[in-house]
Amino acid sequence: MPGLNPPDSLIHADHSVLLLIDIQGKLAPAIHQGPELIRVNERLVQVANELQVPVVYTEQYPKGLGVTVPQLAVHLDNAAVYEKIHFSAAKEPAFRDLMASMNRTQVVVTGTETHVCVLQTVLDLIELNYQVFVVANAVGSRAEANKNLALKRMAAAGAHVVSEEMVMFEWLERAGTDTFRSISKRFIV
Repeated sequence: MPGLNPPDSLIHADHSVLLLIDIQGKLAPAIHQGPELIRVNERLVQVANELQVPVVYTEQYPKGLGVTVPQLAVHLDNAAVYEKIHFSAAKEPAFRDLMASMNRTQVVVTGTETHVCVLQTVLDLIELNYQVFVVANAVGSRAEANKNLALKRMAAAGAHVVSEEMVMFEWLERAGTDTFRSISKRFIV
C-alpha cells in the first residue's frame, strides 16, 4: 500500500509514476485520434525522463496486439515494462509489487483503451489508495463515446482528469529555472 499522499491535489514529480497502458502497434491504428494520442504520450515520456519521474508501461497480450509503438518505445529504455493478460494491470500481483517498490503515491495514467484497460486499472489503483491522474488527451478508445463515458466514470470514482499541460506544469512547479526553460521550449505546445 502506498504511503501518505501529498497534502494537496497537485501532481508532484517526486511522488509520481507515469503509467502508459497498452499503446501497441496493432491496436493504435484503430484508436480515435491515435496519432495525436501517441504524440502526447511521447512528450509526456520525454518530460518524465528529464524530471526523473519513473515510467512504467504495459502491453496487453503482445503476441496478439503487438508491442509498444516504435515512436514511444525509443524513449522507454529506462522504463519498466509489464506484460499482462488481465485488463487491469493492478490485478496482477507482480505489477502491484512493482508499483509498491517505487514508493510513489501518485500515478499519472495514459493509454488505451480508455473504457477497458485504462478504466479497470484506474479503478483498481484507486482501491489500492493511489492518487490517480488520468490524462484526458493521452488516453483513447476506438469510439470517442466510450472514451468520454470512461473519463466520467473514473472521475466519479475519485480519479483526477487532467491534461498533458497540467501534468507538465505541476511536475515543473515553477518558472524561471533552466529546467523550465528547456522543457517549455521543447515540449509545451
